[in-house]
Amino acid sequence: MSKLRLRFKKTGRAVYISHLDLMRTMQRAFSRAGYELEYSKGFNPHPQISISLPLSVGAASLCEVMDFSLKNEEDLTELPARLTRQMPEGIEVYDAYVAPRKASELKWLEISGIFEYDERDKTEMTEKIREFFSQEKIVISKKTKRGMGEMDIRPAFKDLSFEETEDGVKLHVFVSAQEPTLNPQLLCDALEQKAAEIAPDFAKFTRLEGYDKEMNIFR
Repeated sequence: MSKLRLRFKKTGRAVYISHLDLMRTMQRAFSRAGYELEYSKGFNPHPQISISLPLSVGAASLCEVMDFSLKNEEDLTELPARLTRQMPEGIEVYDAYVAPRKASELKWLEISGIFEYDERDKTEMTEKIREFFSQEKIVISKKTKRGMGEMDIRPAFKDLSFEETEDGVKLHVFVSAQEPTLNPQLLCDALEQKAAEIAPDFAKFTRLEGYDKEMNIFR
C-alpha cells in the first residue's frame, strides 16, 4: 500500500508526552481503532510509523506530521475520528491522506512562543530582545552528536518578531526544520549564553504550520 500520512495536534497535557511514549501511544491507538499497521521485514520487524521532526517535551503543535503504512486498504476519511477517540486528552488527528511528497521536503516551521518574566519590565525586555536578535551573526555553543560545538543560528530563522503582552514577550518566527534543524529553544539558549540579563525566566513554544522551501504549506 502507498505510504500514508496523518496530521495531528498535540496540546494541553499531551505536551508532556515524550517522543517515544507518543510512538507507543500511536501504535496502541491504531490497534484499538481497528487498524493493522504494516511491519518492516527482517529479524527485528517493527511497525512502519515515523515522525520526522520529533517535538520537544513541553512544546505544543497544531501541525504534527506522521507517516505510516497499513496492512489493508482502508477508508482514510474515517481514520482521523476513529484514531482520535483512542487518543489521550490533547492529541487530535484531523487529516489522513496518501503522502504526496517526501518528508525531507519539509523545510520551515512557523512558531509562536512566549518569553515570561517574573519581575523584569516587559517593555524594556522587548526592546532589548529585538536589538539582540537583529545581529547579523549569533554564534552559540550547542550539543551535537560529536559533543559540544558552535553554531551560527542566524541563518536558521527568519521573520522573527516580538510583541509585548500581559503574559510576557510574545514571539513569532519561522525556523529551519531540516538542514539545519533549529529547535526554537536555542533562541533562549542564545540569550542565556550571550545576554543572560534579558533571558526569560520561562519560555514555551507552539508549532503552527510547516512549509516547504518555497513557503507552500507542507502536506
